[in-house]
This record gives sequence, C-alpha cells and structure tokens, in this order.
Amino acid sequence: MKFKPLYLILVLIIIAGVILFNSFNTIQSDDEKVTASWSEVINQYQRRADLVPNLVNTVKGYTNHEKSVLIDVTEARAKVGAIQVSADQLTDPAVMAKFQQAQQQLSSSLSRLLAVSENYPDLKASSLYSDLMVQLEGCENRIAVARGRYIQAIQNYNSYIRRLPGNLIANYYQLAPKAQFTVENEKQISTAPSVNFN
Repeated sequence: MKFKPLYLILVLIIIAGVILFNSFNTIQSDDEKVTASWSEVINQYQRRADLVPNLVNTVKGYTNHEKSVLIDVTEARAKVGAIQVSADQLTDPAVMAKFQQAQQQLSSSLSRLLAVSENYPDLKASSLYSDLMVQLEGCENRIAVARGRYIQAIQNYNSYIRRLPGNLIANYYQLAPKAQFTVENEKQISTAPSVNFN
C-alpha cells in the first residue's frame, strides 16, 4: 500500500515524458516541413530567374528601342540573385521583407517586358518566344503553389509552438515563430482592378 503514490508519480512522469517527447518530435517535423516548403519556393524563384536571361535575349533581338525595360529586368534579376535567404533566417522579418521586395521588383519588371512585347507582332509569332511565355506562366503558377504550401507549413509550425504543450518545448529551446509570407503592396492588390475596353 505504501508504494501506490510512488507508482502514481512514476506513471505521471512517464505520461509527461511521452507528451513532451511527442511535442518535441512534432516541432522538429513541422520545422522540417517549413524548411522544405521554403526550399521549394526558392527553387521556383530560381527557375524563373534562370528563364529571364533567355526571355530578355529573345525580346532584345526584336526590340532594340526598349533598352530601359530590358536593363530594368536584367538588374532586377541580378538583385534577386544577390539576396539569399537560408532556412535559419526565416524568423527574421527584415530579411524576408527584403527578399520579397526583390522578387516583387522582378515580377514588376517582367510585367513591363511583357507589355513591351505586345507592340511587336513578329515577336509574338516566334516559337521561341511562345515557348518562353508558356514556361514563364508555368513558373508563376508553380511559385504560387509553392508559396501556398509554405504559408500552410508556417501556419502549422507557428500554431503548434504557440499552443500547449508545444509552447513549453518552444520556450525551453527558445524557438521563435517563423515569418509568414506577405506582399509589399497588400493594400494596392486588395482593390479589384478595373477593366476598361474603351
């Protein structure tokens, strides 16, 4: 009869250990998912950046007067390549904002380049240009999917380390929430664009 409290304490310690062990492993799994998701985002951004020189060279052959747009695209691509974000920096909002700003600038430059191409019917008829356009569209779709998966992984990770018992493990190991993906011009894009055919 004297050993009952001791058994009870032992069982409680074992249960607490299992819960903490399980929480630790869940945090590690979620952290790996965040890292993998971010790697996929980077992978798709790199794929787009690799395609840009081909697109610029194709357009350059047709559009000798639009040098400023071509230079903007080339510079934006170079800026994107100069900013590297590792998985360890995902908790730094300033680094993430700088990276996303560079990606946004490249997207903006590409949009202007595509607008320039509208003035050159021969260019649009080129099979090389058409192939690049298809690949770029595929890139943008893949980037959107990768960003969506990254956002989901961040949500799962941040939610878990803010709830009990994950909160206990996160505090003990000083794990901070990861920076969520965001856009610079959130207010601007929240307004639906107007379509005017006049």
